[in-house]
Amino acid sequence: MRPHRSTLRLLGSLLLATALGASLTGATAPRPGATDTTSPLDRIIPAPSSVTPGGTPYRITDRTRIHVGESREARQVGEYLAGLLRPSTGYRLPVTARGTGGIRLRLAKGPYGEEGYRLDSGRDGITITAGRPAGLFHGVQTLRQLLPAAVEHDTVQSGPWTVPGGTVEDSPRYAWRGAMLDVSRHFFSVAEVKRYIDQLALYKLNKLHLHLSDDQGWRIAIDSWPRLATYGGSTEVGGGPGGHYTKDDYREIVRYAASRHLEVVPEIDLPGHTNAALASYAELNCDGVAPPLYTGTEVGFSSLCVPKEITYDFVEDVVREIAALTPGRYLHIGGDEAHSTSHEDYVRFMDRVQPVVAEYGKQVIGWHQLTGATPAEGALVQYWGLDGTDAAEKEQVAAAARNGTGLILSPADRVYLDMKYDASTPLGLNWAGYVDVRRSYDWDPAGYLPGAPDSAVRGVEAPLWSETLEDSGHIEYMAFPRLPGVAEVGWSAAGDRGWEGYRERLAAQAERWGVLGIGFHRAAGVPWPSA
Repeated sequence: MRPHRSTLRLLGSLLLATALGASLTGATAPRPGATDTTSPLDRIIPAPSSVTPGGTPYRITDRTRIHVGESREARQVGEYLAGLLRPSTGYRLPVTARGTGGIRLRLAKGPYGEEGYRLDSGRDGITITAGRPAGLFHGVQTLRQLLPAAVEHDTVQSGPWTVPGGTVEDSPRYAWRGAMLDVSRHFFSVAEVKRYIDQLALYKLNKLHLHLSDDQGWRIAIDSWPRLATYGGSTEVGGGPGGHYTKDDYREIVRYAASRHLEVVPEIDLPGHTNAALASYAELNCDGVAPPLYTGTEVGFSSLCVPKEITYDFVEDVVREIAALTPGRYLHIGGDEAHSTSHEDYVRFMDRVQPVVAEYGKQVIGWHQLTGATPAEGALVQYWGLDGTDAAEKEQVAAAARNGTGLILSPADRVYLDMKYDASTPLGLNWAGYVDVRRSYDWDPAGYLPGAPDSAVRGVEAPLWSETLEDSGHIEYMAFPRLPGVAEVGWSAAGDRGWEGYRERLAAQAERWGVLGIGFHRAAGVPWPSA
């Protein structure tokens, strides 16, 4: 996550509003009467595996229907597509089991894998074929990007709604393409999380990692330890009101993410980053004294009491309740910056806790410091070091990878979305350096960590920590335009990527973001259209 550092001051709200007002020019909607053109087949993000342009374009009209066959899963994707298209086109776009022409969503056996698809477009219609529902959904995102940006409006627009002729064949390079949202330093509502989910889905990301606990706030209701949420969740960085998700809130986030084919990965950070829990229950402290709630930004000062047996009762209760709420395969147990825990206690703690996660049917994920203990069989570790991280630390992680531990790559000086773009950025931090849009894109996960086999790399994830972020506008300003680049790093083969082509495709996304109300950073080096 981040090294020990001095307490950071939050930016003053008036100064911040002034600075962002000058920067969020990317939210400008297209001019009235502006001509909107169809995107070429190869202008989408992430870059597809194969594009064969040619043939007559297809035009969506008031006679278009969406055909989904008898599959319930295909019908769900079809209803999602219709919901995207109806407001702006004004067309009925009925979703039917059978028919010819129009838009056809087809599940069939073939070389598509779990998330691949094929899109064929021509005069008579569009067919998206996939082996699994996730592939159909990703194909719909491609179709969405091929349509004019005006399709994102929630009121009727003039069109025309034309898709170029040809074929796109596509599948992801990595199975793990994630984004992490820190809801602990500042709390974000269910509606704000859903908005971010929709933005992730547009670029074919498939994991939402929620950082649910930290020193500044505990954000998920636990019935067996109710003060975790009601007291431990009652504040945030800077002393705001905080908040927490009820179990129904969390279920709704999980449901909504699943409808966009994202898997929610909950994180409870242990044994450090636990002041909110320690403040809520005195008995979790070695001295039996609860510390005060914390609203600063220091790290590394808190730890569960490893020798106490109640610590493991607490961990088991939390794991049991969160596992029961989470249909996904993974549970993230943190494990970073446990500076107040001795190495011996850290190893002892992880040896006790990892089997508990397995007992409740989940696969362990930890930050890469987990490799300082013994990762459980099948565990994944999330590497957040820098290009310049000490070689011995990198080798410790690489050795675990050679022994079968999978890697999620989140190098902080590449894909930490809370890092400032440059010295003038009004939000974010810079302990990992400045991370401009090219730096977040122009790297290759294969071979990134010396000594780690490429086969150990499961994919990439872009964390967004929230010390300085308070609302969706802040999230979007830091995530865009870097997030689509990280999505492409995870999806597209190395040979299909290149900065010069990407910067043109990225600039073409600006109009769509404007319609969607996404206030983005107009990063240098990208030929953005005039505001």
